[in-house]
Amino acid sequence: MAFHFDYRSPYSYLAMTQIGDLDLTLHPFDVIDVMKRVGNTPTTITCKVKGHYANADLGRWAGRYGVPLSPNPKMREIEGRRLLRATLAVPDGPERRKAVEALFKAMWGEPAPLGSPTEIAALLSSAGVAGSENLAEQMDGEELEALLDAATAAAAGKGVFGSPSFFIGDAMFFGNDRLEFLREAIEVAA
Repeated sequence: MAFHFDYRSPYSYLAMTQIGDLDLTLHPFDVIDVMKRVGNTPTTITCKVKGHYANADLGRWAGRYGVPLSPNPKMREIEGRRLLRATLAVPDGPERRKAVEALFKAMWGEPAPLGSPTEIAALLSSAGVAGSENLAEQMDGEELEALLDAATAAAAGKGVFGSPSFFIGDAMFFGNDRLEFLREAIEVAA
C-alpha cells in the first residue's frame, strides 16, 4: 500500500492526519511536475471561484477531523521540492513517517520555519527523526534531486494526477475523501 503526496497539497495534509496506523509506504513527488506530465491543471489556483470554495472546504474537513488548519504564512517562500528531497533522504518506515508528519504539521497545521535547509533539518531533529543532523547538507544535492525526479516520473507512470493518491496494488484512491474506500479495499485484500 502506497501514499503518494506533496506537502503543497492541503488535502494531503488532511489525509495524513487520518491514516492512523495504516501500513503505507510514503512516496513524496512533485505534484506540479506530475500535473504537467499528465495534462492536469491546478484548478483551485487557476479558477478563483474554485479556490474560494476549496478554502471553505478545507476548513470543513479540518473541523470534521478535529485537526488544526493554519497554513504556513511563509508558504510562497518555501521551496516545495526541498521538503520533498529532505523526505527522500530519510529511509521509508518509522523515521520517514515522523518526518512527513512533522513537515505537514509545519506547513498546514502549526506553522514553523521551513525556508532554509537548516530550518528544515532543525524541525526534523526536534521531531526525533534519526540522522536529521546531516540533512541540511544533503537536501539540495543532485542525488536527491534525481531521486525526486524519478519518484515523480514513477508516480505519473502509475496514473497519479494529483495529491494525495493512494494505491493498493493497481487500484488508486485519490483525495482525503476516499480514505473510507481505501480502508474497505484494505479489508478486502486482507
